[in-house]
Amino acid sequence: MHDAAWRRFVTLFVTTFLGGVVGLGAFVVLMDPYDVVPFSLPIERRLVSISQRHMYPQVARSGRFDSVIVGTSTSRLLDPEVFNAALGVRLANLAMDSATAWEQLQILSVFGASVAKPKMVIVGLDRVWCEPAADRERITFRGFPEWMYDANRWNDLLYLFNLSTVEIAGRLLGYHLGLYPERVRYDGFEVFVPHEEQYDLERARHNIWQGPSRSVSAQEPPVRLSEQEERALRFPAVTWLQDAVSAMPDTHWIFAWMPVHVAAQPQPGSHAAAVENACKARVASIAERHSATLLDWRVPSSLTSEDANYWDPLHYRLPIAYRLVDEIVAAARGRAERRAAGGSR
Repeated sequence: MHDAAWRRFVTLFVTTFLGGVVGLGAFVVLMDPYDVVPFSLPIERRLVSISQRHMYPQVARSGRFDSVIVGTSTSRLLDPEVFNAALGVRLANLAMDSATAWEQLQILSVFGASVAKPKMVIVGLDRVWCEPAADRERITFRGFPEWMYDANRWNDLLYLFNLSTVEIAGRLLGYHLGLYPERVRYDGFEVFVPHEEQYDLERARHNIWQGPSRSVSAQEPPVRLSEQEERALRFPAVTWLQDAVSAMPDTHWIFAWMPVHVAAQPQPGSHAAAVENACKARVASIAERHSATLLDWRVPSSLTSEDANYWDPLHYRLPIAYRLVDEIVAAARGRAERRAAGGSR
């Protein structure tokens, strides 16, 4: 009698456990929060996770956008809706926190493979594009879901059955039930810095300088690299950028060196500054060859030297972001006007 009861208990337990696993698996597949399953429910999938590397491939493949921004967090405050209204594009901001150049190119590759004729690509450039080890240090401690970025949608099923995906699927269900908000606008835009009403200049200065504020003076005499030294410099990501531009020859490319504070820039006149300038020169050469628009705010200036423009060394305030958007729009319009007038640039 005891043995029979034990067998019934084990059978019930195993049946319940397996039923729960199968049920959770079916729930994940049907909700498909990353929009990767070919046979999932035909529902609207909003961005309910903060994992940009997991959520952005579906945006790139959605067909809703013909233009894109890639970059790091220094590009995330560029509002696509302003570009859309001013330039007649449908733009998604797919810049990702601490994204390496390789990671940025992966999302750009997904976008390029999904859009027949991309109108505009804005690359928010940072020091990651000048890293000599960019080809060896391709991802960060966050990891990177390469399976989401390849062309095979079926192999994605192998990676969906985990508690993290169950949680995101639950959030998506909660969104449709009105219980959970969209975390990020579907075009990728999010104001991730604090509200302007919370801005405190003294706290910002401490964040920028990690102590008392100070001025940045140029090194004298400035370091000048020889031609041999410049030729020996390795910038693998710049080579990748050249390949990406060549793969989209009819796209208007905009290269924008983003305005980090002078505290986060190499000291003017230093060896590091000379190396960065050599990297910038190679990007400028690509822009010249492909009639791309080039903007450089990553220099000491009234913008990057003013502490009151920043929350920390890397992140400017929201009004500055809209100023940058206006300047990008003006540059894009100027290029269009020159091309309409018969110029090549």
